[in-house]
Formats: sequence, C-alpha cells, structure tokens
Amino acid sequence: MKTRLLTASDVSKIMRMKDVLVAVETAFRDYGNGAAQMPPKLYLTLSQFNGDFRAMPAYVEGSAGIKWVSVYPDNPKIGLPTVMATINYSDPQTGFPLAIMDATELTNYRTGASGGVAAKYLARPDSQTFGLVGAGAQARTQLLAVTNYFNFTKIKIWSPVEEQIDALATEFPELPIEGAAIEEAAACNIVSTTTPVRAYIIERGWVSPGAHINAIGADAVGKQELDPQILKDAKVVVDDVAQAKHSGEINVALSGGLFHES
Repeated sequence: MKTRLLTASDVSKIMRMKDVLVAVETAFRDYGNGAAQMPPKLYLTLSQFNGDFRAMPAYVEGSAGIKWVSVYPDNPKIGLPTVMATINYSDPQTGFPLAIMDATELTNYRTGASGGVAAKYLARPDSQTFGLVGAGAQARTQLLAVTNYFNFTKIKIWSPVEEQIDALATEFPELPIEGAAIEEAAACNIVSTTTPVRAYIIERGWVSPGAHINAIGADAVGKQELDPQILKDAKVVVDDVAQAKHSGEINVALSGGLFHES
C-alpha cells in the first residue's frame, strides 16, 4: 500500500461544490442516524499568538480520518490564510494512512456546504435575497453553496474590507451582488455570517420575519455574531449539540444565561 501526498493544487483540481454538497448532506444524515462517528473537536489554544489548533477526527463507512486545522485571525496581515488545514485519511480496517492532503480549501468548501444544506432544508423556498456579513474565504463558499438551491434577485454583502466585496462581484459576474450596510445584509431572507468577532454585530431588530441565518463565524469558546435575543426568538438548529454548546454560536448566550436549551 502507498500513502498519497495531495497538495492544495491536487485537491482543488477535483473538488466541486455540487459534489461537496452531496457528501456533506450524506455525512449529516449518517451522523444523525448513528452510522458515523464524530467526536467533539479538541482545541489547542495559543493565546500568545492569537490563534488555535483543532483536531477533528471522524468516521463514516469505509473512511476514517482526522483534520488538523489552525485558525489565526491575524494571518492575512502577513499574507497567510486565517484558516489552514491538513487531513490524514486512513484505512479504517488497518489504520494504514492512505493519504495526507492539504485541506485548507476543502475546509472552506465543507463549511460552505453545511450552510448550503442548512438553507436547503430550513430556509423559505421562496427566499429572494441573500445577505453575507463578511466577505472572506468562508463567505465565498457560502455563496457557492447557497446559490445552488436559490435564484436570488439580490445578494447584499457587508465587509469592513470593500476590496473583498469587489473581488466576489468580479469572480461571480452572473450573480446580483452589491455592497450593503450591515443592517441591510442582515435583513435578507437568508443570511450567512462569517466573521471572527467576540461581541455580537447582528442586532435583533435588523432581522426580517421568517429569515434563515447560517451563523458560521462563531467556531470557538467566547465567539458570537448574533444578538442573543435572535436565539431566543428563533428556532435554533445545530448539527451537534455538544459541539455547539462548547464553541458554536450558542456558547456565549448559554454560558451567560441568556439562552437555554429547550
């Protein structure tokens, strides 16, 4: 047996969002039916560098692996991605390492696909507007994923870096993308938030009745993007309760007694 080494270029050549959407939906279904294993992430926090590492093992039938991912919000200042990752993909019968691969873009696609699958099942079918709060790498894959299921009349994007909005509009000229104030993006029928903030930036009063929100940015203890009142007023759906309580959007509101499990 041989171990394959796959670079970022190798992975990007074969990865398509439509395929990732199918894989992620299947994995969610298997996990929900008890046919997959996905222990909670293990965090290694390095506060002195304003970053952290996460170990993320998982098993589905025929496949086992672990992703080692880093999140360093200051990296763009030195020309590196905020999120970088690798995967060790193994034969579940023998433990043999079948592949060691770059997983930075795969991580972005997987996160985007989770938002796409969530919107497919939870958003109103007649949704016409899509708001993006944040316009970095994660926003790009939210855009790729969600537009597989909806034909929007307007896509409103807010970012503190206007160049990021321009880059998305240039890459996707076929989509009705426009820059917007944060409250305008938050008022859309479907909203994806992809920022690394620790104090919420989306006010309850901005959110439209019946809206669907993919709260993506809160991925560690102490992070939150949404006013806790939004959680109180909404139907909250998570992919994994233990993980969401530890480091998802609900973690801050739960620990502060501002939101309670039903």
